[in-house]
Amino acid sequence: MTMAKISDKILNGKEPIKIGNISVMSGEYAFYGNWEKNGVDLAAEELNGRGGINGRLFEIIREDDQADPVRSMEAISKLIHVDKVYAIIGPMSSDNLVADAPFAAKNKTVLLSAGASVAAVPDGRGYIFQIFPITSQIGKRLVEAAAQRGSKTAAIIYINNSYGVDLAKTIRREAPLAGIEIMAVEGYRPDNENFAGQLARIKEKNPRAVFILGYPREMGLILKQAQKNSLKADFFAPDTFAAPAIKSVAGTAAEGIIYIMPSDTFTPEFVGNFKKKYGHAPNYIEGLSYDAFNLLALAIGRGGHDGAKVRDILLGIKDYQGVSGIITFDEHGNAINRPLALRTVMEGREVHLPK
Repeated sequence: MTMAKISDKILNGKEPIKIGNISVMSGEYAFYGNWEKNGVDLAAEELNGRGGINGRLFEIIREDDQADPVRSMEAISKLIHVDKVYAIIGPMSSDNLVADAPFAAKNKTVLLSAGASVAAVPDGRGYIFQIFPITSQIGKRLVEAAAQRGSKTAAIIYINNSYGVDLAKTIRREAPLAGIEIMAVEGYRPDNENFAGQLARIKEKNPRAVFILGYPREMGLILKQAQKNSLKADFFAPDTFAAPAIKSVAGTAAEGIIYIMPSDTFTPEFVGNFKKKYGHAPNYIEGLSYDAFNLLALAIGRGGHDGAKVRDILLGIKDYQGVSGIITFDEHGNAINRPLALRTVMEGREVHLPK
């Protein structure tokens, strides 16, 4: 059955509109998937409560990729070929999004991620969309934050995957433009636990700032080992530092770190509805996931009767007012100029910093 015939059956028949969701629902980073689920489920519940689209309700079909690219490829294959989904929210991981891109392009199925942020996704052929601030935006803001605090020299320690390589590349490009000399660049393998060699080489260069680019557990260990080895510098980190468990890994070594994350200032209506359903205020992933679902629903409602039309409608969206701010996609499917927040850790608490 072709995608066009499936689409006609969905929009003109009685079947629900099936939306896939590839997310991390188990393992170390399951909290990201739970956050995403909260945002998507609230958005779907609200739209279904209004009658869906032409009376057709939405059904969310989830697959757990466990933050693993191989599992993510298995998930997208199942969602497309077995579940016959209309479009897919996810995956959260940049590596997984890159792995899934050829499947999406070959089958003309849109992937709209609320968590991935890699600046360029090869082999996606226009079917890949991201509403999370991309690495080039995050990296530039990290450099600006370091320059504003007087840094003239810096080092980079990064995770050797799509996410870390992209961020390191941006910082190496932007730092000289801000008057910052990069004195050392050190990579590490995913799941590494011993950073003594990298930190020793960085300490020898005595930089004023250190950009630590990676995932929560590894960044916590880097900070802890840097403290143990008396590496004195201002530390800067990307959005992944906002994970709730990181302070339990880093302990007091997290004090004073400055990190960038998407803004969690949302529309009052969304905050009120979210609190009513879940009993707590939404965080940045929950807001972005809510917007991700509504963007796909908007494209379908505007006449996206097959994957190519959904793609074209999303690419044409300008100044969409999401709960997380204005959303406009560039020609690569990346949302531009996403709002960012600057935070630090003070006495174990997250503290907002002025922009």
